[in-house]
Amino acid sequence: MRILMFGWEFPPRMSGGLGTACYGMTAALAGLGHRITFVLPWNGEAGEAPFLDLVSTAGIPVSDADRDDGTETTLRRLALRPLPSLLHPYLDAGRYRALYLSEGTKFPKTAGIYGPDLIAEVIRYGRAGGVLARTSTFDVIHAHDWMTVPAALLARRISGRPLILHIHSLEYDRSGENANEEIFAIEREGMEKADRIIAVSHRTKRMIAERYAIPPEKISVVYNAVSKTEARQIYHTERQGERKMVLFLGRITFQKGPDYFVEAAAQVLHVLPDVTFVMAGAGDMMGKMIERVAELGIGDRFHFTGFLQGEDIERIFSLSDLYVMPSVSEPFGISPLEAMSYDVPVILSRQSGVSEILRHALKVDFWDVREMAAKIIAVLKHPVLADKLAEKAREELRKIRWETAAEKIAAIYRETAPGAPEPELRNAGT
Repeated sequence: MRILMFGWEFPPRMSGGLGTACYGMTAALAGLGHRITFVLPWNGEAGEAPFLDLVSTAGIPVSDADRDDGTETTLRRLALRPLPSLLHPYLDAGRYRALYLSEGTKFPKTAGIYGPDLIAEVIRYGRAGGVLARTSTFDVIHAHDWMTVPAALLARRISGRPLILHIHSLEYDRSGENANEEIFAIEREGMEKADRIIAVSHRTKRMIAERYAIPPEKISVVYNAVSKTEARQIYHTERQGERKMVLFLGRITFQKGPDYFVEAAAQVLHVLPDVTFVMAGAGDMMGKMIERVAELGIGDRFHFTGFLQGEDIERIFSLSDLYVMPSVSEPFGISPLEAMSYDVPVILSRQSGVSEILRHALKVDFWDVREMAAKIIAVLKHPVLADKLAEKAREELRKIRWETAAEKIAAIYRETAPGAPEPELRNAGT
């Protein structure tokens, strides 16, 4: 089957788990014999992806006819009224510009993906989607999250092909009750007009049904997974020494709960003063977190790395004794699976989708700092507990495979495009 897939990031250019998920998912789909054209907004080096065709809309000319052909309401909304916030799935729009201009040393490669004007990028990306729909041959459209909705809906209208909208994160996850109404409207229109919706967890499915009034029978749950790489073995033996290290890895934003991690760290350090806490990532709450660490007087035991990717992420996992994900609202959360693949014990928020499939991770409510600190102390003080968690996690990871997710996605393709040709099995090259 030929798939036209719209995304916003793909290795090596990424700013979060969406790119990681898209890579693992497309590699597994290619392994089933599907042919994928993956469309990105940025120009430049595409990286290595031998199992699919990466297309940058930066090189696609958009004519006046493409601009004035009665595009979907989402695209018209973006063109006529700039959105006041959250123009990027992970960053507040008001802060994005400042981040792009002033924090290049902390967030260099991510800023380079999108450029300084995200509104213009979304509009151009959407119109280019229409051009691709006229010039490409495909059986189904598969789009990821709200930033791709204008492009996907335009491609669907032009081609008549079915659209599957894959929801990795919702506006309510990113902003809570302060959700941006325009972004909410774009998400809702995309889900209403899509032929099928894929949610990354039952938690996300419930939120889509309740918040967006989408019939539950239209929504399928397909869990994310984790990919194995040889690099995990390269760094695996580096963890050593008496001082324990506790890791937070993710965007330093409201959604990820970094403030709860800092408060828990302070409580742990009262009991175990030699522990090192590391906050790896970047985001709009970084300055506030640095100030709070200073107020608590724990700066000598707390380190901020800035944005990490590639080998730096592999090394930080390998050096960690415990990974904590205190997310306020997490549709899924791939990073705990990545930590487990390095034999790192995991504490995660019960308010996360990944908690639905993990039995051998310690779970806390994100707001319960006391319980979080107590479980951190328990893992660090009792090596037998840490070893048992790591051992059981290895068993769990054997069942959490991208191949399983790809088979479920392929079944959805067949249901929405029943007349499309069956794929020919081939080696995905991974």
